[in-house]
Amino acid sequence: MTDQVRASHILLMYAGSERSSADRSKADALAGIEDLKAQIDGGADFADLAGSYSDCPSRASGGDLGSFGRGAMVPEFEDAAFALDVGGVSDVVETAFGYHLIHRTA
Repeated sequence: MTDQVRASHILLMYAGSERSSADRSKADALAGIEDLKAQIDGGADFADLAGSYSDCPSRASGGDLGSFGRGAMVPEFEDAAFALDVGGVSDVVETAFGYHLIHRTA
């Protein structure tokens, strides 16, 4: 079991999610992230979509969060990231910050 992963993500926040300035509804955020997942499953580039759609400042680097160990992220995010194979993309992950897609890059 590895103690470090490197991952990128796409975050869609919604009105009321933690640290959010988004005005979209929770339902709209979920529909949006599901659409992005479908695009990725269809061959779209994760980093390009992160750069265009993510609400996280990491969008400037294609969603790259760098390497992190256990305990650095909220549990739902961490569990999903560590469960992925390198190159894998998660299903939709919900945290207090909104909806994420996670791409494990190392």
